Amino acid sequence: MAKVRAHVFVSGRVQGVFFRVETRREANRKNVSGWVRNLSDRRVETVFEGEKDDVERLIEFCRRGPPGARVKHVEVRWEHYNGELKGFRIRYGYRRIL
Repeated sequence: MAKVRAHVFVSGRVQGVFFRVETRREANRKNVSGWVRNLSDRRVETVFEGEKDDVERLIEFCRRGPPGARVKHVEVRWEHYNGELKGFRIRYGYRRIL
C-alpha cells in the first residue's frame, strides 16, 4: 500500500472543542504520524503521514470533528511523502497567520 502525506486546514468552530486531542487519538488508532495545532485565525492545521486509506479516514474525521465541533470547510493539500514524522503530537501555541 502507498504511503502519503496530507496537509490539512480545518475551519469552523474547531477550537475549544478538543479537536486536537481527538485528532491525535484517531491518528494513534490508525498508526498515522504527524502533528496538529491551532492557528491564530481560529482554524486547525494538521499534517498526516501514513498509509493512504488511514490518512483518508483521518481527513474524513476532520470533516466531522469531535462532538461540539462545527466544521465549515476542510482544505487538503497533498504533499510528497518523506517519512520524516514519527508518532503524532499536538503542537501548542498559535501559529500566527499574517
